[in-house]
Amino acid sequence: MYQLPGIPDKWKWFPEARYGLFLHWGPYAALGRGEQILFREHMDPAAYEEAACKWNPKRFDAKKWAKLAKSFGMKYACLTTRHHDGYCLWDSRYTDYTSMRQAPKRDFVREYADAFRTEGLKIGLYYSWLDWRVPAYFDGPDKDPDGWAEMKKYIYGQLEELLTGYGKIDYFFFDGAWPRNRDELESEAILRQMRIWQPDILVNNRLGISTHKVGEEDPGSDWDLGDFGTPEREIHAERTRLWESCDVTTQRFWGYSAGEDAKTSKQLLDILCECAEKGGNLLMNIGPDGDGEFPPQVVANLSAVGDWLTRNGEAVYGTDNGDFTEFSTHGRETSRGNTLYLIIKFWDGNPELRVNDLLTDVKEAVILGTDISLSVRREDHAVILSGLPKEKPEALFPVIRLTCDGPIRTNEWGVSRNWQGDPDRLARWAEKRGNSVWVRK
Repeated sequence: MYQLPGIPDKWKWFPEARYGLFLHWGPYAALGRGEQILFREHMDPAAYEEAACKWNPKRFDAKKWAKLAKSFGMKYACLTTRHHDGYCLWDSRYTDYTSMRQAPKRDFVREYADAFRTEGLKIGLYYSWLDWRVPAYFDGPDKDPDGWAEMKKYIYGQLEELLTGYGKIDYFFFDGAWPRNRDELESEAILRQMRIWQPDILVNNRLGISTHKVGEEDPGSDWDLGDFGTPEREIHAERTRLWESCDVTTQRFWGYSAGEDAKTSKQLLDILCECAEKGGNLLMNIGPDGDGEFPPQVVANLSAVGDWLTRNGEAVYGTDNGDFTEFSTHGRETSRGNTLYLIIKFWDGNPELRVNDLLTDVKEAVILGTDISLSVRREDHAVILSGLPKEKPEALFPVIRLTCDGPIRTNEWGVSRNWQGDPDRLARWAEKRGNSVWVRK
């Protein structure tokens, strides 16, 4: 298991929430080929800018988005206020390339913050360090010192606008620092200033690569600054701080891409449960279309996950992570105190289920969302649950709640697993059969 150090009270909402909504949205959505179309297709920046200024998503309804997010079971959200294309979704005085100054004549960030806060969700903002339209960001301070100085004024000024003009901001997601480093961005100084503007804010770790070596073979990394880690489209648990995996509801793009297949509700739920099992959060992305609508299949799939959370959410929200025993044959585990949750991905119809390596005795076993109680008996190093129905009692993943008679403890197999730990344990296990490669008669 991964045990984090003490978490300040002001940040405890984050692991308790476990599940948030990422919103990648801007004028690129109208083109329907992902959020990086300007860059990936090497478009004429002036032509893209002209089209962006005409973008006017009249069906955008922040209140509808917020109600959907709440129904999906999400507890916080994060909107791309400015992605790498430079278009701003708020009324910035540092540029006229904004949703207020161009066709929409609307401050989308304000509408978002007000609507999601009303629904009780924590408010997060995404901001890209870079703006693909500005050569100085790529040239940097050595090649274009004056341009770089202006770029920094632009960045810092916009951060002040976002963090002083929209009420309490709970969470901030930086992105796009490359190719600039931490010293050039002065990100440590801006991080200190952000905590003056918003004392309780959580800030992610994408704050520019470090220029100092942290190891003989390591040229430096951006992982040691910021309040939480952000593995992207992978689930990698951090041992020393909060972390959150961000992933997409579709197969590839973060911004809207016409015709792209959606992940199934089971795929989405499994990603969430794996994050919870390993002690982290999931920020699941939706790319609304150019008119401001969520893709219907994505809504249907996330709604199914939301329904599951209504019945089984205690196995996800505020859990202490899990992965106590070798349970991958059946699914995943999470825990809370003396309670162990078995999240069953693969329901095989057998009347019994064996939980190996669990030393703590189980007082009660029930299937969440049902009136089914299971019988419990012990066989050496295993707990045997019996009385499981043949038919799966839950459309997605059934959850069995085990109430233990003390702290959850496992034997050395539960701690080290098959491919870890001291191999002497495995040698003693194999030795029970003998030492010959020949079948014993």
